Amino acid sequence: MVGQWTEFAAAMAVFLASHFIPRLGHLRDGLIGLLGRRLYFSAYGILSIILLGWVIHAAAQAPYIEVWAPANWQRWVPMLTLPAVFVLAAIGIGVETPFTLGGRRTASVSPAPEGRVELSRHPLLIALLIWAAAHLVANGALAHVIMFGVFAGLPLVAIPVFDASARRELGQGAAGLYFSGAPLFSLKPLMQGSWRARHLRPTLRRAAVGLVLWVGVLHLHEAVIGVSPFPF
Repeated sequence: MVGQWTEFAAAMAVFLASHFIPRLGHLRDGLIGLLGRRLYFSAYGILSIILLGWVIHAAAQAPYIEVWAPANWQRWVPMLTLPAVFVLAAIGIGVETPFTLGGRRTASVSPAPEGRVELSRHPLLIALLIWAAAHLVANGALAHVIMFGVFAGLPLVAIPVFDASARRELGQGAAGLYFSGAPLFSLKPLMQGSWRARHLRPTLRRAAVGLVLWVGVLHLHEAVIGVSPFPF
């Protein structure tokens, strides 16, 4: 039984190492200097997708140990939450702050944020948290509980790390203004005419792209993952 878990343990270890090792000893900064920012993040993104695929495959091959019994209602959780996940992810790519996953590294570090960051300073990380938590509910096998539990834990670790980086770079006073203008999540900007005039149209375009991608993933899920996402 222990030996049957070897591939899953190896896949999880390599996946986690790929996210933490580059931050040790300024390794990432050195690689960016050597390869250039665009090439480094392109290569890192491809590697992350490959490792994620390995983790998902290994979890499916691990011995089945039931932590909780499957029920039809559980499959409704990802079905109902994933549209929001894809919208948040689409909004979060290139969000106007360097202090988050997927944020614009060239964004101004002004303590007065403006744009989609006023809706959320961590949209991609919140999307990852919701995605992982929703799939955790729907998958009660031990390997999947571990996998989605770890995935849910990553943004809970990353958000304080990014926020601490903002405090260091901006200083305590300016950081307070930054956090008040860039909340963890807020719909208040949608009620402000000045924000809607400047940012609503491009934000809605991104949201539409996210929903189109969600529909595509929904219909490809069974072919790629091997499990139908539909609860009916």
